[in-house]
Amino acid sequence: MFANRISQTLHDEHRATIALMERLEAAISRRQPINIADPAGARLLADLAAAIEADTLRHFDFEETQLFTMFNSVGDQLIGDHLTEEHSFMRPLGEKLIAQARAAQADGFDADSWREFSRSGAELVQRMVVHVQKEEMALLPLLDQTMDDATETRLYEAYVQASQGTAAT
Repeated sequence: MFANRISQTLHDEHRATIALMERLEAAISRRQPINIADPAGARLLADLAAAIEADTLRHFDFEETQLFTMFNSVGDQLIGDHLTEEHSFMRPLGEKLIAQARAAQADGFDADSWREFSRSGAELVQRMVVHVQKEEMALLPLLDQTMDDATETRLYEAYVQASQGTAAT
């Protein structure tokens, strides 16, 4: 779909994120605490914590440290500034959901913890879906149109290394 691997990889991650947000929204909309004894409920909590920690936060960090700085260097900082601001709202919300999901995995939900998880989850779903739409409509096409082959190769290698937990050299 995209001409370069960075745009395609980010697009694929966006699709996975939207699928996870849909699962979270469906669970919250039932208005009943997720049952950790149910394999689907336990899997949702595990997937949510793992995806936010391993994928979403890394994705944000990569965009901010690599892509947005690249745009800044050529005088196009508005999109990076806007998306970084959105990241600044979602990052602590994601970290809160990681903690809530892990606590629920261990102890289940009571009325208060479910209410807090539902609020945090609903806010993350709302913010994340809009954020992904913006990136799909603006950031990815811009990357696809402006990135030369050498930059794409360098950034893709850095992203793969970050995904594997190793530092880029």
